[in-house]
Amino acid sequence: MKKDIHPTYYPDAKVICACGNTWTTGSTQKELRTEVCSACHPFFTGQQQRLVDTAGQVDRFERRIERSQKLRKITEQQAAAREERRRARVLVELVDEEETVEPIEDIIETDNESEE
Repeated sequence: MKKDIHPTYYPDAKVICACGNTWTTGSTQKELRTEVCSACHPFFTGQQQRLVDTAGQVDRFERRIERSQKLRKITEQQAAAREERRRARVLVELVDEEETVEPIEDIIETDNESEE
């Protein structure tokens, strides 16, 4: 092996977890920090309902779900309003069709007679 090209190895490096658990291991760094360890990870502890939130991922996911539900509700309201306007328009057209409308020729003849 070449000399002075390998990093220093610390056989008693201290590992510190975010939950407070500590242990020693061998590493090229004197102190290591970790977010999850076997003492707090849900897979090892059996606490599957516990969510490990790293960098707010769960909060972002919940906000995204909430936002999509709000948009879905607004879209449904808009669709219902559109359908209601369409139904009203159809009813107006039906009422207009049922009214008796004089042919245009009768109106023109009536106007000509009144002018004479």
